Amino acid sequence: ILMPKFGKRSKGRMKGVDAKLQNIFNEVVKEFDCTVIEGMRSQERQNKLVEQGKSKTKFGKHVQGKAMDVAPYPIDWADRDRFHYFGGYVKGIANRLHTPIRWGGDWDGDFETKDNKFDDLVHFELLEK
Repeated sequence: ILMPKFGKRSKGRMKGVDAKLQNIFNEVVKEFDCTVIEGMRSQERQNKLVEQGKSKTKFGKHVQGKAMDVAPYPIDWADRDRFHYFGGYVKGIANRLHTPIRWGGDWDGDFETKDNKFDDLVHFELLEK
């Protein structure tokens, strides 16, 4: 069995992201093939995404290197079940590594996805203590 691993593009997109978050996804990819869509983000890009309604926060975690957008690979945007399964898998790995995170499919962390007001199923961010 071939173990999935991040390609050059995904590795490049992880540059500047907090090592704790990188560690989580370096573990996840060993069992669950995934791709990094975006990691560190400039303030200009963040502002543009807020204008487009694709982000809700002007000073988001991506700008701080505390968030990554990661999707199961290959990406099928219509397969919500797969994104939910992946989100739970990532949360499980994060718990095992004692690194609290928040996932954009369950912002309030109550394990209930139906109450989510703004789905960002690829978004994972470090929870600050």
